[in-house]
Amino acid sequence: MLAELLCNLITIYLVVLAARAVLSWFPVRPDSPVAGIARVLVTVTEPVLEPLRRVIPPAGVIDLSFLVAFFGLSIIRSIICR
Repeated sequence: MLAELLCNLITIYLVVLAARAVLSWFPVRPDSPVAGIARVLVTVTEPVLEPLRRVIPPAGVIDLSFLVAFFGLSIIRSIICR
């Protein structure tokens, strides 16, 4: 039961990470309705991404911290959700 809960939480977090990545491709005006969603996505994902950014150097315009977090969580999810 705990494994199923963790599996679901990691899946939801992966969706949130993906949504933040897709939203980052488009300019978001502060007065648009999407700005609130963008703020929530940043608030939820930044506690994981910010420590990774301190360790992983930037590679041009590609955020490697996002890739490490996404693939790391995907691997953890595949182990837990057998």
